[in-house]
Amino acid sequence: MGLTSAQLDVVDLSPRIGSEIRTDLDTLLSGDEARSIRAILEQRGVVFFRGLDITDEQQVAIARTLGTIPTNEGDSGIYKISLDKNVNQRAEYLKGSMFWHFDGSLQPYPNLATLLRAITLSDTGGETEFCNTYAAYDDLPESDKELIANLRVVHSAERSQYYVRPEMSFDEITFWQKSPTKSCPIVWTHQSGRKSLLLGATADYVIGMPVEESRALLARLRDWATQPQYVYRHQWQPGDLLMWDNTGTMHRVLEYPVDSGRLMHRTILAGEEPLQ
Repeated sequence: MGLTSAQLDVVDLSPRIGSEIRTDLDTLLSGDEARSIRAILEQRGVVFFRGLDITDEQQVAIARTLGTIPTNEGDSGIYKISLDKNVNQRAEYLKGSMFWHFDGSLQPYPNLATLLRAITLSDTGGETEFCNTYAAYDDLPESDKELIANLRVVHSAERSQYYVRPEMSFDEITFWQKSPTKSCPIVWTHQSGRKSLLLGATADYVIGMPVEESRALLARLRDWATQPQYVYRHQWQPGDLLMWDNTGTMHRVLEYPVDSGRLMHRTILAGEEPLQ
């Protein structure tokens, strides 16, 4: 256990990723430790708070101490994550979250971070896994760093949907192809100078490389980045408030029954760093 300040106890859950922060609700709401929490989040990729009994309004208030909530999150700042179409009309789309990805790969500014709170849990499955893409890049052999240093990848919404529906209809394919694609570097050099890998389900192919060769490279890098030493699996408890650094991690939820009633409340922090 490392004492970060008089108001925060940080318990690292593995050497490379994931920490529990133990503090009280008043400290989180005050924003007094917001700078420290952001620094811990960047270094550890994922942090969570347990046993604080937070409301939606308090979740949003905590988020506002840490960054800016984008306007597309709605007036409340809360988005409901559920596979029940009565709760979320985009439930079918959310099945894509069961595959490694980062949020906002098609946006000019990918989300800075996400706060997720457990409301109702499934009896089976539903754990969330995260991998540290900073650490994964740092540990790459120099030959691989040289290979990928200047490579760019086309990301598309269409590509991510093949994970969910491998045999899409023509109408489905043309629907997803209406979404613009985006060219991104494989290696994201951040404003801090640190570098992370940009991979995930939206990554389609490497520009200037044969499709077969590029997809094999992307799969090899994904397998590298998701080795056990880079991965933290969160075993949810009701009321957990978890945050992840979207710019330095990938994540996925493990499969759970559609009719389980699992419900999570999400708040996003808007991106602060362009992806070019």
